Amino acid sequence: MRPVEAPATIAIRRQVPTPARTRGKDEETSVTLTAPTTTIRCPATALVCRNCGAEYPLTPIHACAACFGPLEVDYDQALLASVSREQIESGPTNLWRYVGFLPVGQVPESRISLNPGLTPLIAAPCLAAELGMNSVWVKDDSANPTHSFKDRVVSMAATAANGFGFRRLACASTGNLANSVAAHAARAGWESTVFIPSDLEPGKIVQTAVYGGRLVAVEGSYDDVNRLTSELQETDEFEDTAFVNQNVRPYYSEGSKTVGYELAEQLGWRIPAQVVIPVASGSLLTKVDKAFRELVAAGLVENTPWKIFGAQSSGCPPIATAFAEGADVVRPVKPTGIAKSLNIGNPADGPYALDAIRRTGGSIVHVGDAEIVEGIRILARTAGVFGETAGGVTVACLQKLLADGALDPAGETVILNTGDGLKTLDPVAEVVGPTVTIKPSLRSAREAGLLD
Repeated sequence: MRPVEAPATIAIRRQVPTPARTRGKDEETSVTLTAPTTTIRCPATALVCRNCGAEYPLTPIHACAACFGPLEVDYDQALLASVSREQIESGPTNLWRYVGFLPVGQVPESRISLNPGLTPLIAAPCLAAELGMNSVWVKDDSANPTHSFKDRVVSMAATAANGFGFRRLACASTGNLANSVAAHAARAGWESTVFIPSDLEPGKIVQTAVYGGRLVAVEGSYDDVNRLTSELQETDEFEDTAFVNQNVRPYYSEGSKTVGYELAEQLGWRIPAQVVIPVASGSLLTKVDKAFRELVAAGLVENTPWKIFGAQSSGCPPIATAFAEGADVVRPVKPTGIAKSLNIGNPADGPYALDAIRRTGGSIVHVGDAEIVEGIRILARTAGVFGETAGGVTVACLQKLLADGALDPAGETVILNTGDGLKTLDPVAEVVGPTVTIKPSLRSAREAGLLD
């Protein structure tokens, strides 16, 4: 722990600024966060364009003014390198134990969070045996407060929004993000406006609506919803609103890194040889890889090789298609199929996901609806984990990667279950049910073969 030399001050720009090296004198206001006497220094230094490298101040913007590329948080590498295992292990039992690697939350009182993280890493020997593998682990993020990994990214985005002076949250969502945004806003006493495709699974609609915020169903795909919210955030009516996966997206996406940190810590401070990750926008995949690289650079884990694998639904496989074609450009598709949480036809992080997969020697494949349902059932039957459709995609793609010879059955493998199966009951409700129906008598039980 280091003494704080001065309270943290964050500049807020409502207009998109020019790059830092050529920045003009647009108006700005400041919000000063009152810090306690001791805290961890924030390692974030700037926003950097992932395309052209232009730098911007730490403000609520997400696109480069020079080339319209996506912005990412840049860090003081010396501060990242100073983070120790002891510091992490003595921290809270949630994602904030990794605050030395994160762009916000160094002042605990500033956090707007459901305190997700440290979800179970489950050994799955029965799953490994069924698939002919040596070692499989399931990282079960359905154990987060709203039962998906999205609590990680929303805790980051809402905390950033708090520092920037916002008091309203909004998002475009395929379901899990909507749940988490509505819950975080309710916890903070803030307003929320959540936009979803109107054909979303009923369980996800109910779980969002119950928190009491404004829920807007849009007749169209997620990509249609996302375009609408991109326009809305430019209006005067939404000027004071943090759209978690748009104007504060650089901070939001860093929450996914905590999955990678946890994997390494839970494995005894080592990186698994292979990780299979469900892919929608591609952000989760790229950030897990980024977490591994940061841990290596900080000297917290040994620099052993790892491979990143992606899993998509055949109803929406733009990144898997680009990978198979050897392309660098990800062409948008119109989403279909049951894995609605992965139905992003124009993935924002598509090219960067391809980079991570190729650099690590991994692969990305896609599977159809019937395979997804079977994947859900296999995961439940062999590991005791009921995953949503994205979990079924991951298991089915694991099988396909093994069959293709792309994934080593002898290598230690982690698969990610990102959401709870109770959110997507319909696909499996048609194929599972009571084994037998009997009368309440021994005779009926015997006739059914239950006493054999």
